[in-house]
Amino acid sequence: MYEKTILIKDTDTKREDLTRQAYTQILDFLRHNDQHSRIQVVRVADIGLYDKGLVIKILPEQITYANVKEDDLKRIADAISFNKGRVEDLVYKPKSKQERLVLKNCGRIDPESIDDYIACGGYLGLKQAIELKEDKVIEEIKTSGIRGRGGAGYPTWMKWNFAREVASDQKFVICNADEGDPGAYMDRSILEGDPHAVLEGLIIAAFAVGASKGYFYVRAEYPLAVERINKAIKQAYDCGLLGQNILGSSFGLDLEIRLGAGAFVCGEETALISSIEGKRGTPHPRPPYPSVKGLWGKPTVINNVETLANIPQILLKGGAWFAKIGTATSKGTKVFAVTGKVKNSGLVEIAMGATLREIVMDICGGTLTGKPIKAVQTGGPSGGVIPEHLLDTPVDYENLQKLGSIMGSGGMIVMDDDDCMVDIPKFYLGFCVEESCGKCSPCRIGGFQMLGYLKKITEGAGNINDIAQLKRISYAMQKASLCGLGQTASNPVLSTLKYFEKEYIEHIENKHCPAGKCSHLVTYSVIEEKCKRCGLCFTNCPVSAITGDKEKGYSVIQEKCIKCGKCFEVCKFRAINKK
Repeated sequence: MYEKTILIKDTDTKREDLTRQAYTQILDFLRHNDQHSRIQVVRVADIGLYDKGLVIKILPEQITYANVKEDDLKRIADAISFNKGRVEDLVYKPKSKQERLVLKNCGRIDPESIDDYIACGGYLGLKQAIELKEDKVIEEIKTSGIRGRGGAGYPTWMKWNFAREVASDQKFVICNADEGDPGAYMDRSILEGDPHAVLEGLIIAAFAVGASKGYFYVRAEYPLAVERINKAIKQAYDCGLLGQNILGSSFGLDLEIRLGAGAFVCGEETALISSIEGKRGTPHPRPPYPSVKGLWGKPTVINNVETLANIPQILLKGGAWFAKIGTATSKGTKVFAVTGKVKNSGLVEIAMGATLREIVMDICGGTLTGKPIKAVQTGGPSGGVIPEHLLDTPVDYENLQKLGSIMGSGGMIVMDDDDCMVDIPKFYLGFCVEESCGKCSPCRIGGFQMLGYLKKITEGAGNINDIAQLKRISYAMQKASLCGLGQTASNPVLSTLKYFEKEYIEHIENKHCPAGKCSHLVTYSVIEEKCKRCGLCFTNCPVSAITGDKEKGYSVIQEKCIKCGKCFEVCKFRAINKK
């Protein structure tokens, strides 16, 4: 078994000879110094860098050399062979545009060990909070400028202050971990990777507002997150960080977990409260707001997972430190779950003010298909679709709202030219209609009507007046719906109409889907000059809509074709035309 591995790749595909030369020279050097039995050299097809010349990576040390020249090869081989360390002037040092505050412990500590968390400064923020006293804690949160990361962006200090000023024999704090956006997994990852940070933030919130009871409201589909929060709570009790007389003070707090059944609407505060109370999870008119009259009629502070994960660091390092990160109106960092047609999907944490293009292109590597970006959708089902020419917009609450989208909890979906801008809002609206609690008519009826219009358009039965109807219903839902679900459900529709109305018109007037997504508007036919008469299309058609044989060739019977696209998928010679 080899002790080390040397990976070699020239990122300039036109210079394959340099890769071969490097491979030969290093291998010869190792043989000459009798090191080839413990070190292997491998030429690879992909090394993770794409514009850094000749790249050499050393395993298991994970040392990467970039822009290596012929004269550098002997130095690298010599350092590897005789354990002389690194050739520092050649080491590739990536410039990360990420700034990890919330995710700083994820993957670095054992999330099930309170000792690991304490070793990294854990619970020092709580100690600082108790020493500062309640009013000073809220003052630090105000100085920090942190706003709720659950979507609305409401100033956290205001919510805390409202609850603190209300006289009551009982107050509550709740961690909202009911993350339901399609493709979003920020809160789940934080709870799984650093549960004590969220727990510490919730304890600090309880101390600041005078709460003695709290809940983690977590959806049941997150079993690992639930398990780790349970362990964190038990460990905190064992260490005297929960219960009575926390850290020798007169402050006490009891916490428990409540599992959500997966209803998207229960992410809304008043619906979440109803769910905890054992009632049907439906929203209620506001005011009164939960900070004044919430769980069982008592003052209740509800904060998102990511918001709470920031709190210990703010108390430990000071509000002024946090306020230096981000923009004038949106402080700190934001975690995004970047998915869709992107090369490197995953969690990204950036300082507020980074552009969408930096996130998608620089951090996530661009589109997976190599095709141009068509749009980026932010904010989940309640967010908007932002076209490519606006991707240089800095990400903050106000800028996204101006573009017709929202920050939301942090979902971000990348789309390329194969995505249809009528089909996308149809998908999200279908989700919102399915998840609507049905309590208010604008959401229940309006969402269903809009979905009907979008289905008509994608099936080739729409008319030009449908666009005006979609806008009219959207504005009515925004103004009259009871909660944020109905008020924002039309955002995907309005934003695609704003930026891609021509695509709607193409569907309506020409009965054509430019992206080829809407199956009712797609026609499949055989390209005779490309067809090799292999018969794959014929044998794979589920409804026998392809006629012919290997001697005469094949053709599609349009009247029988169900637009499933199976013939297009199985043809190895690109002889099926899809238009």
